[in-house]
Amino acid sequence: MSIPTMPFGANGPDLTRIGLGGEGVLRTHGRDREAQAVIQEAIDLGITYFDSAAAYAGSQAYLGQVWRKRPDDREKIFQTSKSAQRSASAALSELENTLRTMGLEYLDLWQIHDVRTMADFNRIAGPSGALEAFVQAKKQGKVRFIGVTGHHDPAILTLAAMEWPVDSVLLPVNPVEAVLGGFLDQTVPAAREKGLAVIGMKVLGASHYLAPQADITADRLIRFALSQPVTHAIVGCSTPDEVRRMIRSATESRLMSRPEQEQLIELFRPHARRLAYYRGTV
Repeated sequence: MSIPTMPFGANGPDLTRIGLGGEGVLRTHGRDREAQAVIQEAIDLGITYFDSAAAYAGSQAYLGQVWRKRPDDREKIFQTSKSAQRSASAALSELENTLRTMGLEYLDLWQIHDVRTMADFNRIAGPSGALEAFVQAKKQGKVRFIGVTGHHDPAILTLAAMEWPVDSVLLPVNPVEAVLGGFLDQTVPAAREKGLAVIGMKVLGASHYLAPQADITADRLIRFALSQPVTHAIVGCSTPDEVRRMIRSATESRLMSRPEQEQLIELFRPHARRLAYYRGTV
């Protein structure tokens, strides 16, 4: 299977449009064999974007186990992680721990994780805030690119993406967001205008959105996400079979027409506010 690719932002490498998310079996502890099977399947089938975060249970350790066994494969992929630390010193300390845990000399993408409020924004961007650590790490070559993530407030995430010297933004991309507005119609266009890579997450709503009886399948939701003006989308998987199905959705299925998208959005419209659990205040 030849997985579609797209450049990572204005100056980044070509990466598969679908990536392995840090959720699913990766966001666990003590399931090494299962996690490694998922990671290895993704590598063997050509995935190049791999997501993780310091906050995602054993995700970094699972990936590190694989890269130590398969160092040549590490050079072919784009390894990301995230830090939710808000001070520069704590963020740099967490980065060093991430690199040790993953057995890496550098990350391809390190992201300021889960920016929620204006107070959050100001703490990160203020004196001795985490943004200083991210800029420093990039200058030192410990990370190739830096990004920001968020799923609570579109206005705050848009502000961070526009004002900070980041290369990417990670945000929710699903039919719920098409109903509620903000991330898809404000943050995404602003980020693309700036030349940032735009990565979609929460594509399946942590699998809560799957409803086969209503023909809401993983394939349909993945196709919806990739039909938006995003560069990449990540999906957490729990088994090698889920990895294969995710890749088939990105490879063999055509993108959605506008009428098909509208049909799917209408299925979510009556329940959108309840289903936007990750926004916190909706």
